[in-house]
Parts: sequence; structure tokens; C-alpha cells
Amino acid sequence: MILDQNGNTSIITQEKVTVIELVKKIQALYPKFKNNNIIVALNTLGSFTKADIVEFLELSKTHKAAKQSFVIVTNKIDLDLVPEEIAVVPTIEEAYDFIEMEDMERDLGF
Repeated sequence: MILDQNGNTSIITQEKVTVIELVKKIQALYPKFKNNNIIVALNTLGSFTKADIVEFLELSKTHKAAKQSFVIVTNKIDLDLVPEEIAVVPTIEEAYDFIEMEDMERDLGF
């Protein structure tokens, strides 16, 4: 797991372990970046199933409840299979755009 910081956004890149192992690592390290927006970049891993993405559901809900954005980056899943409670985009640039939109919504009180 590679952890980068860009302003108030933590970017977690995973290259080798399984999705379940990654979720456990993020949960263990969560206090370190709970006050930041989180981007989880998974483009270097193989294909994903709906079950793999759903592993992130609890983390996503917890983070959004804390008024922060949680975005998964992968272009290896059919976005129609992803639950709407989880933000999944195909590129890092779109993840930043998504976070910017959510920041605006929070500022406007939505």
C-alpha cells in the first residue's frame, strides 16, 4: 500500500494484496487520514467484482458521515454494478473532480 498526501486528500494506491486485505489495512490506519478526503487507486490491480467494491461500503459510509469524500478509482468494473453509496470513477482526475463537487455541495449545505 502506497500512501500519498495532496493537500487535504489522502491517496491510497494498492498494487499487490487483495481487496479484503487492503480494506483491513485502511481500517487499521483510518485514524491517520480520517480528516482527509480519501482516494483509493486500484487501477493496477486485476478486474473487480461487485463483491470486491462492496468491501469498501462500510468505510465509505463512515467517511461520508464525517463530511469527507471517499472515492475509488478503477476502470476495471462495470459502473452499473456499483452500489450508489460508493463513488467509483475511472481516473484520478475524475476523483479530484468528484471531491471538488462534493466539497461544493457540503459548502452549500446539501
